[in-house]
Amino acid sequence: MNLLRKFERLAGNLSGAAGWLAGWLCVLMIVVVFIDVIARYLFHGGSMAMQELEWHLFAAVFLLGAAYTVREDANVRVDVVYTRLAPRRKAIVDICGHSLFVIPMCMLILYSSWDFVGYSYHLQEISNDPGGLPYRFAFKALLPIGYGLVLIQSLAIISRNIRFLAGDPDPALTNHPPLHQEKL
Repeated sequence: MNLLRKFERLAGNLSGAAGWLAGWLCVLMIVVVFIDVIARYLFHGGSMAMQELEWHLFAAVFLLGAAYTVREDANVRVDVVYTRLAPRRKAIVDICGHSLFVIPMCMLILYSSWDFVGYSYHLQEISNDPGGLPYRFAFKALLPIGYGLVLIQSLAIISRNIRFLAGDPDPALTNHPPLHQEKL
């Protein structure tokens, strides 16, 4: 059980670091959009590189923030049913959901994106647009990185729920409030 706890802690730390980075990239994206809007509407300027940077930053925020979202249990699910379940049934639903849906999806994307990124790197792909960004392969590399992080975090959630179902006496499994609360 200690090995599983260490793995879960490592996965949580990786997801936390990715979430922290995604948060700062979000701030950077806001600054870039603000500068682009000012340049475009006040100075009748702007550039294709700025627009592409906005798109790439948005993709980075999404891809790096996904594992953090899974870690914080803030992902989308049918809460009408899930919230009414007993803790043991929630653990079973989490194990089945991650095993049947999240992990296969991550594996499929990891498998299909490997050649996609490799080919882009081999070509030293740049933007097709004049004035666009170089090194497009670097942004494409975020695809397997992001889904790899989601895969690792999903395995950690399965591990945590298996430990819970096995009766692990770890108080963190039963005595914690939800990590994420909707504020409606």
